[in-house]
Amino acid sequence: MPLLDLPDAPADPRPRVPRWVREVLIAIFIAGLAFAQPPIPEFQSSGPVATALMIAPVVVLPWRHRRPIPVLVVVLALFGAVSVAGTLSIGVAVAVGVAMFQVAYRYQRSKVFLIGACVAVLIVVLTVPAAVAGVIDPRIFQFGLIVAFATAAGSGARARHAYITAITDRAERAEQTREAEARRRVSEERLRIARDLHDTVAHQIAVISLHAGVASSAIDARPEKAKESLVTIREASRTVLSEIGDLLSMLRSEEGEDAMPAPAAGLERLDELVAQFAASDLDVTSRIEGDLARVGGAVDLVAYRVAQEGLTNAHKHGAGMRAHVLVEIGDDTVVVTVTNPTHEAPAPDGHVGSGLGLVGLRERVAAVRGSVSAGQVPGGWRLSARLPLVKEDA
Repeated sequence: MPLLDLPDAPADPRPRVPRWVREVLIAIFIAGLAFAQPPIPEFQSSGPVATALMIAPVVVLPWRHRRPIPVLVVVLALFGAVSVAGTLSIGVAVAVGVAMFQVAYRYQRSKVFLIGACVAVLIVVLTVPAAVAGVIDPRIFQFGLIVAFATAAGSGARARHAYITAITDRAERAEQTREAEARRRVSEERLRIARDLHDTVAHQIAVISLHAGVASSAIDARPEKAKESLVTIREASRTVLSEIGDLLSMLRSEEGEDAMPAPAAGLERLDELVAQFAASDLDVTSRIEGDLARVGGAVDLVAYRVAQEGLTNAHKHGAGMRAHVLVEIGDDTVVVTVTNPTHEAPAPDGHVGSGLGLVGLRERVAAVRGSVSAGQVPGGWRLSARLPLVKEDA
């Protein structure tokens, strides 16, 4: 019969008596019963040998925690030996109960009651040699009751231990789940901040870089052109600083009335976006087919980001400083397509530059259950996103 591998006992909500104190108290109790002289002759020691046998369980019982079954067998044998010597020892019967309690605590319940029943019958049978009236003496059944009570108590203690272990494990799992959820939310928040930061500064930094190159090359030959580029750099710098300041203010603000971020841009501001790129010498044409009022909510914001990312890449990596934006609004989808000529074929993985912008864009589009395609087409580069319209957007 395999032992039930119980985990270490969890902290008891009530103070527990140390094991050595319990062992000492049990030993004193059994030894005291061995030397006691009860008024009933059958319970009195019949001689030194019987007394020694009645004290012997004190030496055996401390081993019950590691070897419960062997200890139970030994104390049963001691009880039988004392009974043959002519004494009904209550102390040895208590030792049998203590050993039976440990067996019930360590073994599976389905087999514990069978063991307890066998031990109760056996201990009653072992009292017959010392009983005055034989098996009909009602006093011999009290030893069987000791075993039955110990079996029930041990099984109850095991159930309580299992219950405390279960609720402790459940609490630990709940804590781990909360920590994992907190880590997931932190990761999502970091990703959202990274996306917003990219969307906020990518275009303006590209403008600053482009016009800084123009200014450095034209400062001697065409100072007026260099001056125009420097003005554009100053305006772009102010814009990016303002947008970063708004982003930081939103991140630092507490939830409540103070957390009032500016409304995010949607397709209704597509003309403003085109004008910004036009001011950076990017010739942009745009066309909207369909009812723009049908697009709203998160789809509207993502569609604007698709156009912004496509134009930014066209401005940074395109050829001819030209781009075209097409927004097609259907019954259940909106398709945003940005095309521009390129100098050469892009990398085999389909990314332009570092590719972080497209990675973030794919994540944004996936958040609204859309799809993105980007790659080389005849005549240049094409970025297209298909976004499903939901009822709220329509």
